[in-house]
Amino acid sequence: MTGRRLPPGSHGYGDIRVADYIETDSREITPALIDDFAEMTGDRFAIHMSDEAARAMGFPCRVAHGLLVLSVIDGLKNNTPAQFRALASLGWDWAFSAPVLAGDSVQALFIVEAMRPTSDGKRGILTLAVEVRNQRGEIVQRGHNRLMVWR
Repeated sequence: MTGRRLPPGSHGYGDIRVADYIETDSREITPALIDDFAEMTGDRFAIHMSDEAARAMGFPCRVAHGLLVLSVIDGLKNNTPAQFRALASLGWDWAFSAPVLAGDSVQALFIVEAMRPTSDGKRGILTLAVEVRNQRGEIVQRGHNRLMVWR
């Protein structure tokens, strides 16, 4: 990695350089978490709800919702000791690369890929390249997040 790991604290636009990064802790994706997400969203697609249905579709066990994993890693980012001084997420460009199974753990790496100031000069826009890995180090999701931060 060529950038620097951001130290603990709140980092605004002026404190950040391209290639700086934040690495999150990990979190286990439990069957209960999958059940709670299904209850909250109403997404009860069979591979999320039972091992048998998942096996019938070629998976070894239940598969987490892709959006559950995305939500979890955004929460992990927002709880790291190093924080971007964010105002708002401006969008995600995202791909689900491999299934996240019940019992897997995920963690994410957020790398500053590009930066630009806003026209008013009070804020900046970061483009973050994101990789989500499971406990075996396999990339399971990846993409980009545009984040508005204070200057």
